[in-house]
Amino acid sequence: MSVLLSDVVSGSAVGLRGRLWRLSASELRAAAVSASAEILRLEAVRVAVVDELSMRPDDQVIASRGVGAWLAANTMLQIRDGKKIAAHGAALRPFPAVAARFDDGDCSFDHAVLIVAFCESPPKGMPEEALPRCIDLLLAAASGVEATTTKVRNVIATLERIFESDKIPPAEDDDRNELRIASTLNGRVVVRGDFDALTGEMLLSALSNLTMPTPAPDGTPDTRSAAKRTADGFTELIRRYLDCAKTGADGGQRPHVNVHINARDLAEHRDCAATPAAPDGGAAVSDLDVGHMPWLGPLSVSQTRLLGCDCFLSTVLLDDHGAPLDAKPGKRLVTAEQRVALIARDRGCAFPGCTCVPAWTDAHHIRHWANGGPTVMNKLVLLCRSHHRLMHRKSGFVGKWVIRIGVDNKPWFIPPPSIDPQQHPRPANTTFKT
Repeated sequence: MSVLLSDVVSGSAVGLRGRLWRLSASELRAAAVSASAEILRLEAVRVAVVDELSMRPDDQVIASRGVGAWLAANTMLQIRDGKKIAAHGAALRPFPAVAARFDDGDCSFDHAVLIVAFCESPPKGMPEEALPRCIDLLLAAASGVEATTTKVRNVIATLERIFESDKIPPAEDDDRNELRIASTLNGRVVVRGDFDALTGEMLLSALSNLTMPTPAPDGTPDTRSAAKRTADGFTELIRRYLDCAKTGADGGQRPHVNVHINARDLAEHRDCAATPAAPDGGAAVSDLDVGHMPWLGPLSVSQTRLLGCDCFLSTVLLDDHGAPLDAKPGKRLVTAEQRVALIARDRGCAFPGCTCVPAWTDAHHIRHWANGGPTVMNKLVLLCRSHHRLMHRKSGFVGKWVIRIGVDNKPWFIPPPSIDPQQHPRPANTTFKT
């Protein structure tokens, strides 16, 4: 790190903008990463100091009615934020493994809060001895630069559905469903709802194609916000229903909801699916035997069985790694069966770090069809439109990503030297191990 770069990270931001032009793009990226790591370090220091002060308060803290309020009074924090920091320090005490990862800067404040909240209120059906294993899974999802809140919440939701109890999970309790529609004084309508996960999955599936950005005829990008596109899609959904629905018929086809689950798990639910380990001894989320919806994630086995009583069942043959097999190489276009298999394997855009759902992805030939690339599973991968364009040399991008199917029969992404000089392969989103 150059002297100037060190000054950027450790010095004041006063006048900094006028000096940043001296840094190259790689140095700017390094400075942003270093500054982010320093923020995590200082955040952990603050939590530890505030927690110690809460256990040994002096007159100033006592006069402020608690360490959280004192911290807010002496900093630019709001009282609720000061209290949140104090509460987090106290909550970490019973869980040293989580505290150690947080103190090491490998787990953000928000992710540590989610993990501790799960540990404090575990699912009713979870045995006490399963908690350390669950903590390992949660920390694996929360650690490293690829950690996202979506990943952590997905693991929490999965664990809640594994340890099913007699009590219906909140995400599946349709008795809580509410939809309020009210007119306003200016003649508009306000819609506010709260639905179970399955209803939400149906709604998102129905809106999927109707809410995608639509370029203008001249190629100009869609200028509508995501909220505006959703509103337009909802309007179109209602219009199509009123135009085409046969509301008087009963026993029609079930809503088009895709749920993925291993056949053995659908047939016989094991008591504790968190016990199987990955081949290398790590924790693998793919081992957890629950259903999975492309939009809203985990679904309990009992709810999956309920849907399985009346559905169109598609069978996808999987190998020992859980990757779909394929034996239909003859066509250029991906068949409906192949797309079902790709969704089961990639669960959306497979590009590392991308969270795009399956409905918004294209089937990409790893080796282009024009160059002799066959349309078979080990030569295909799901990519969102943005990453699909990237693979076909996005304008202005230097270098080229390479996709390889690994020994686990899942896609791996090799970055160009401009991103990683060593070109270390990066796993797809579905590969998750400690």
